[in-house]
Amino acid sequence: MINKLFITGIVSLLIGCVAMAQEEVEEKIPEGYQFTMIKEVTGSAVNDQQRAGTCWSYSTLGMIEAEMLRLGKGYIDLSEMFVVRVSYEEKAKNYVRMHGNYNFSGGGALNDAFNVLKNYGAVPQEIYTGLNYGTDVHTHGELDLVLKQYLDGVIKNKNRKLSTAWFEGYKGILDAYLGKTPEKFEWNGKEYTPITFADELVGIIPNDYYYFTSYSHHPFYEAFVLEVPDNWTWSSYLNVPMDDMVALIDNAINNGFAIAWASDVSETGFSSKNGLAIIPEEDINEMADSERLKWEKMDKDERKNQLYSFKAPGPEKKITEEMRQKAFDNYETTDDHGMVLTGIANDQNGTKYYYVKNSWGTDYNDYGGYFYASEAFIKYKTMSWSVHKDAIPKGLKKKLGIK
Repeated sequence: MINKLFITGIVSLLIGCVAMAQEEVEEKIPEGYQFTMIKEVTGSAVNDQQRAGTCWSYSTLGMIEAEMLRLGKGYIDLSEMFVVRVSYEEKAKNYVRMHGNYNFSGGGALNDAFNVLKNYGAVPQEIYTGLNYGTDVHTHGELDLVLKQYLDGVIKNKNRKLSTAWFEGYKGILDAYLGKTPEKFEWNGKEYTPITFADELVGIIPNDYYYFTSYSHHPFYEAFVLEVPDNWTWSSYLNVPMDDMVALIDNAINNGFAIAWASDVSETGFSSKNGLAIIPEEDINEMADSERLKWEKMDKDERKNQLYSFKAPGPEKKITEEMRQKAFDNYETTDDHGMVLTGIANDQNGTKYYYVKNSWGTDYNDYGGYFYASEAFIKYKTMSWSVHKDAIPKGLKKKLGIK
């Protein structure tokens, strides 16, 4: 008969081995990113720009909708395509006046929606969807090409002077694709024009919002025309140092203000699927010879998985003014995408991240269409941002001459 003590010892040994094995497995399994929200601003629903380069309209209107909530105006889903339609008309005028030597595309800048709000008003989404061309999703490839070719024909015509019909013809194309903009419409039992709707229900004062950037090729604490193609209105942005940029963004969010944010999302450290935007510390130029040799033998996907596994937080680069400027000068930071900053969070290591509302729908990641951008990413890849004047720290206001 087997000794009970012997059996007990064997069982204990097996249990211990299993426990040790579990501990080893647990050590090998990355714990993943775990976020704790520090401050979140109430925002509007996540929308989907679909197959149209109109993020600039979604981002600024997203901020405006959040501002309406902050001011107690209630939630109204505003029409991004109304802003896009009006902007297409203004772009056409500039393109023709510049003899075609001008950026004409579906892109735009953060100030564009405010320009439309100020000069043309706003309408609800259900009043103007901009879907008048046989599809349920925004798809502007054909439209953008047709509009540009039409304008190129106007510019290259052999009449030696412009006809009186060219702009009406251009608007006819927009009417066909996006629909005519309403002169009047009914909303909740009352008739409005876009201007009266903006004044009475949106209630946002465009002049209360300022536009910022942070680059050292112009003096800090002064304004300059941001030299990016999508700044088609040649608008000036206030230029502040990187540390002031972070302090301004933090002050805004901590005081309940959403921020319209333009950034470069072509970085390898940006992953919409994983809901992350990071700038890992390791760099090919910093690798030892043996590591570099392994790196050079990898294909593109292997390299990305090596440095950007997105499995667990790791150290990130220390971003400097010089790095920001070099990336801008070398076209490594471009005006790719507009979004909305709506929160501040920490990961399990205490690293700061920003909660970002995107405009690519809600189903592409586990965060419902939001993602987390590290402070390093914000410092390195922020192109520009817009915020209400009351969100600007007092000391910075004084330096900029804002009252």
